[in-house]
Amino acid sequence: MIGAYLSHLTVTCATVFALIVILSGLTQNLVHLAQLGLAAAALVKQPPEADSGSFWQRYSKAAPPIALLAPAYNEALTIVEAVRSLLSMRYPDFEIIVINDGSTDETLEILVDTFSLELTQARDYELFVEHAPILGLYASSLHPRLLVIDKENGGKADALNAGLNLATTPIVCSMDADSLLEPDALLRAVQPFLEDPQRVIAVGGTIRVANGCTIADGRIVKVGAPRNALALMQTVEYLRAFLMARLAWSQIGALTIISGAFGLFRRAAVLEIGGYAHGTVGEDMELVVRLHRHFREAGKPYKIAFVPEPVCWTEAPETLAVLARQRARWHRGALETFVRHRKMAFNPKYGAVGMIGFGWIVLADVIGPPTEVMGYVLIPLWWSMGALSLDYLLAFIAVTFAFGVALSVGALALEESELHRFPRARDLVVLTGAAILENLGYRQLNQLWRLRGTLQWLRGAQGWGEMTRRGFKAA
Repeated sequence: MIGAYLSHLTVTCATVFALIVILSGLTQNLVHLAQLGLAAAALVKQPPEADSGSFWQRYSKAAPPIALLAPAYNEALTIVEAVRSLLSMRYPDFEIIVINDGSTDETLEILVDTFSLELTQARDYELFVEHAPILGLYASSLHPRLLVIDKENGGKADALNAGLNLATTPIVCSMDADSLLEPDALLRAVQPFLEDPQRVIAVGGTIRVANGCTIADGRIVKVGAPRNALALMQTVEYLRAFLMARLAWSQIGALTIISGAFGLFRRAAVLEIGGYAHGTVGEDMELVVRLHRHFREAGKPYKIAFVPEPVCWTEAPETLAVLARQRARWHRGALETFVRHRKMAFNPKYGAVGMIGFGWIVLADVIGPPTEVMGYVLIPLWWSMGALSLDYLLAFIAVTFAFGVALSVGALALEESELHRFPRARDLVVLTGAAILENLGYRQLNQLWRLRGTLQWLRGAQGWGEMTRRGFKAA
């Protein structure tokens, strides 16, 4: 009697859990489908302008000055190509502020030697936001747009705060020192500021994987698909995340993150909320959420936008160990931001970002990883024990695999139809194959890494972890 009861209880629990896992996955994928539809509608309504010449004529005269803030910590392998890329930007008025955040390698020495830098006292600044002490400022008569800040190590947020204090422009661009901007990226990204100068306070652009591309003098001269399998999977993943998800969320005012690798901000707005926050590894997401929160609570009209065409290229990790650390850190940063601003969740006071943006964080970041990982383990186990029918197992596989493939291929098709970034048919075939194969192991690994990030957050872990790079020259 007791054995029959326990058996019935096991079957009931297994069935309920299987339904929760399947419904959770189905809900996430339906949201992804809605994102794909919103992104497609946005690109059809306002397709990116391919002619850089006419774009320059229309917007260059009104373009405001911009300061590019590039924190650098142990970036000796990539810093020269990155700075050369910035110096070659096609924009009327800009300055480059590289912040050497206490590097222990030869980052500063390479900058000084390559760009003929010398110590200077020519830049006065006010301490609007706190940061670690500045050790010296470096400038060059050969490159008047370039300023290098040498400071004690304080982390990326701290370095960006130093850049905010030294900047003198109304718009600042936060980026990674290991990234390459396309020549017209700034002019394309600043477009929303020009079209709606009273409301726009932040704009994000697209991040692409540079692995597999040919790079010369700080520029991408030939776009190609990566040869490394992990980098190839990330190429498809980035297409889905930026071209689909972030464009969709920006259309309804629910965008909660602008990538730290490339984002434009109204400097006065960032200073108004106290600059970048310390104590989090997700400073990019935290800043955007805090901007939403501040302007909503103050009752001020504002807009945070995403533009798909301005492109920033970055080097993706090519080993499992480095990629695992990166994804765990990203997830930990999302959870830190969610907890710090949890009062916004499902609160109509904060509009779409509270009801939809935070709702998505709960579903995809809080509930998603542990539920999906448990599903990978328990559903096959219960099926093998006879506690679940084959129908539940097949439904779980179908939700996980079929939707994943459809979304990845859809994002790739959207990219090719509207942006045409991959000129060779061979690369498109390879990427289509990657869009299918990423659902057979890579996605599952990602969820494990995100679950690790959850456990790290619960333990109160801090720090970024080592991020080994090959360097742009190797690409």
